[in-house]
Formats: sequence, structure tokens, C-alpha cells
Amino acid sequence: MKNIVNDIFKFRSYTPIPFMLLMIIFQEATLTSLFVGFVIIAIGEFFRLWGVSYAGSETRTTGGGVGATYLVVSGAFAHVRNPLYFGNMLIYTGIGVMSLAWYPYLMLIALVFFYFQYHVIIREEENFLLKKYGDAYQDYMNNVPRWIPTTTHYENPGLEQPPYNFKAGIKSEKRTLQAISLAIIILIILYLVIN
Repeated sequence: MKNIVNDIFKFRSYTPIPFMLLMIIFQEATLTSLFVGFVIIAIGEFFRLWGVSYAGSETRTTGGGVGATYLVVSGAFAHVRNPLYFGNMLIYTGIGVMSLAWYPYLMLIALVFFYFQYHVIIREEENFLLKKYGDAYQDYMNNVPRWIPTTTHYENPGLEQPPYNFKAGIKSEKRTLQAISLAIIILIILYLVIN
């Protein structure tokens, strides 16, 4: 089981590719779907960028399993425990809405798949963080939701936090921003060509 979890963690950046290809190949975009989907994607990327501007490049680790220099509870992490995964789910939803490929079935299948994938990863990350940070992480878990952001702002003044670094966040998000931009551009071009 440990090997399966490690493989899911290691290849998590590549599992969206088949879904993205299907959403592009079988797209039936409309002007409304492009706009609404883009807004959903932008909200998802906002959460990702906000998160990585605090958590830094550790979020990009794919080999060697889970790790954490800090227990980050600042920024987006003060509102939802997994802002990057939450952001990813919004991005996948947004691309599904933009493309309308086999809508809503392909998007729902993708969301169920990614929910399962992230559930496995999150469970592993939570076990690691509980062992490393103990009561501090348990308090965080008790007060901050796993998936859906809350307007309540969690604070733990006793925890050292990394500084907010937007420049490092953008650098860390470079690949994600490139992939999102490519998908959006292709969907817009296909819409313009077909219509």
C-alpha cells in the first residue's frame, strides 16, 4: 500500500494530462462556457498562488514522499488546509466548464478521480504532519476545514511561519500557469475556428 501511495504522490502532476486532452479533443465550447470556466480557473489559481507564496517550492516535491520545513498556517492555509488541491479541483472544473466536452460526465469523472487521488495524498500528508507537529497540527485540523475554505482566519502565534513571497510563488507556479494558459488558448482557438 505504501508503494501505491508513493506512486500516486510522485505522479500527481501528470494524471491531469489524459483528462485535459479529452477535454480539448471533444470540446464543444460556447462563449458563455469559456467565460464562466475562465472565472472558475482564475479563482482556483488564486488559491494555488496564495498558498505557494507561503509554502514555497516544497509544494513541487514529487520524489521522496511528503516533507515540510514549516507547519504553514498562514495565507490561504489559514482558511483551508489544502489550498493547492482545492485550487486544482477548481481549475479542473473550470477547464471542464470551458470545454463542455461530454459535459458534465467527463468533468464529473475527472473530479471523482482527483478527489480519490487527493484523498490518498492528503491522508499521507496529515499522518506525516501529525507525527512531526503533534498537538499544533491537531489543533489546526480541528479548526481549519480540509476541502472547503472558510471565512474564519486561523492563527497560531506560537508557530514560526515562512514569509509571504509572491515572487517565489510565481516562480513555483510557472509550470502550472503554462499548462493552464496552453489549455485556455487551445480552447479559445478551437472555439474561434469552429464558430
